[in-house]
Amino acid sequence: MLMHDWPVPDNVAIAMTDRHGGVSLAPYDSLNLGLHVGDIPQQVLVNRGILAKQLGLATEPVWLEQVHGTHVIDLADIKSVDLAPEAQAQQASISVSHPHIADASYTNLAGRVCVVMTADCLPVLLCNQQGTEVAAAHAGWRGLCDGVIEASVAHFTSKPNELIAYLGPAIGPMAFEVGAEVRDAFMVKDPNAESCFIARGDKYLADIIGLAKLRLTKLGVSQVYSADICTVSNMDYFSYRRDKITGRMASLIWLKS
Repeated sequence: MLMHDWPVPDNVAIAMTDRHGGVSLAPYDSLNLGLHVGDIPQQVLVNRGILAKQLGLATEPVWLEQVHGTHVIDLADIKSVDLAPEAQAQQASISVSHPHIADASYTNLAGRVCVVMTADCLPVLLCNQQGTEVAAAHAGWRGLCDGVIEASVAHFTSKPNELIAYLGPAIGPMAFEVGAEVRDAFMVKDPNAESCFIARGDKYLADIIGLAKLRLTKLGVSQVYSADICTVSNMDYFSYRRDKITGRMASLIWLKS
């Protein structure tokens, strides 16, 4: 689990996992939380139970089918699933259901858990200073470029300057090589994005964390905290670009009461 000293409102809880502490076997070792990557489903469910027990969750996080888009779901529209103690231990009562197609979720309801999964993409957790609203966004470069952060912020009743953003581990700027079309796509949306790309031959090194900070700043979100951990170079984290077949971490945020 990522350790941090970020300021978090008293009524808000956040958590970002690494790859350790679960039961999955290589190449998904060991706390793989993704059911869509080829791992044994029952082992993933056990891992989710371990996470729920460790975090003391009363309801199952609302897992998403992430498609690198900008759709945000409000958890008030989703039926919650209570986690009994025995289910927290082994997820025995949780069926493998079809997740909700979205790349972000929002809630102002206590105990409902927003979660996104990543293995190089950037997880963005959001809350307001009052501790009454939270959201989680999966920001791959496509979703980030198309506005998943903006769509998530738009769900808050609080003003952007009252929000706090927490950016988790993601592919670092020295590992994220992209084509000119990626740079061009961001430049069309914001010419200031040029500062987040470094030319390397006919390719570019892209700073996805810097690009997210630009978007947040433009929206008026000034309190931004970043893990600044590269998932490609740090073997404590899953990385799709490094390993191809691999697991997924989770970043979660919820209201305590």
